[in-house]
Amino acid sequence: MDEADRRVLRQSRVRLVGELQVAALWDALLNRELFTPGMIEDIQRAGSGSRRDQARQLIIDLETRGSRALPLFISCLEDTGQDTLASLLRTSRQAQDPSKPSQGKLAPVVLGPEELWPAKLRPEVLRPEAPRPVDIGSGGFSEIRAQDRAKGNADLAYVLNADPCGHCLIINNVNFCRESGLGTRTGSSIDCERMQQRFHLLHFVVEVKCNLTAKQMVQALVELAQRDHSALDCCVVVILSHGCQASHLQFPGAVYGMDGDPVSVERIVSLFNGTGCPSLGGKPKLFFIQACGGELKDQGFEVASTSPEDRTPDSDPEPDATPFQEGAVTVDQPDAVSSLPTPSDILVSYSTFPGFVSWRDTKSGSWYIETLDSIFEQWAHCEDLQTLLLRVANAVSVKGVYKQIPGCFNFLRKKLFFKT
Repeated sequence: MDEADRRVLRQSRVRLVGELQVAALWDALLNRELFTPGMIEDIQRAGSGSRRDQARQLIIDLETRGSRALPLFISCLEDTGQDTLASLLRTSRQAQDPSKPSQGKLAPVVLGPEELWPAKLRPEVLRPEAPRPVDIGSGGFSEIRAQDRAKGNADLAYVLNADPCGHCLIINNVNFCRESGLGTRTGSSIDCERMQQRFHLLHFVVEVKCNLTAKQMVQALVELAQRDHSALDCCVVVILSHGCQASHLQFPGAVYGMDGDPVSVERIVSLFNGTGCPSLGGKPKLFFIQACGGELKDQGFEVASTSPEDRTPDSDPEPDATPFQEGAVTVDQPDAVSSLPTPSDILVSYSTFPGFVSWRDTKSGSWYIETLDSIFEQWAHCEDLQTLLLRVANAVSVKGVYKQIPGCFNFLRKKLFFKT
């Protein structure tokens, strides 16, 4: 899609999101081969799955569907009786470029030899060109990535072009009230400084809040979710605290406020769904949790070789663990479960496997954050987030006498390359 057609879509986005009847469009979009069935399923799952969230994602993805995507989309609108929107787009398109046809559904097209081939043999018109073999050469994978970015292939990777890229909120709970029974998290300030600097270098606007009660944590997260993220491409939340197990449906674990009250990870994530934060619909929302998932200490098992530096001399690791607190458990109701929004475009990275402690060195910070920062520094310029987290898991897994392995719940629809 050329820049003029992109401008038409962007200028009409508010009207389209407000009025587009997406449910009537699916068959027409398939018949005209604008989207594959899998792509339409992704659009239907966008945000909370509401009509507005689906419409918003449809407009975003439409920009990636080739040079004839807009006129074909206008035809789909006419096929489904949405003539007012079709007329709006056609008029706007004509105003942007008078050389483009304005009469009828589609202007006559003189077909070239390739377009006369049978559909199954004809080269794709709308879909991005299939990747060609690339000589990695001296530039390594960064060279491949640069070529992918140049193609602007939003089907494979999120587009993070905004500067700043998005907001990053870091909640660092170090000191806890005496009544909570939770100890001071010595070394956490080192983690906080690392994450603050790292995400600043990744073009995020970073905000740090320290020693919040559970209520203040929720309030800070709600304030972040309610901001207008329309001009931004991503959002990051980093939480450094004590943690525990918690009842859950989707995301395990909870983190403690400085008053000793827990906030479930599930509640934190739900604040940023399509209903609570519509301006982040279709955009990646990343959560990094440095806290214990339980009390179990993993002693590991013997393997052929281990890291030569399993543990730094004079180090003093502490767990971020507290006992599991079940609390009052309510009976699950079918309507409550089915009304949960689909957690699309969300990734939650945990410092440890659910049920196990997460280790923090009082002098150098937590194993997870220290490694995360180091891996991002070395590889974020050329690798996607999922690959970076695999590197983190591998590096942390060989540390210490007691073992730890980070993990994640990944509901991202595309690859994510940070802006470096």
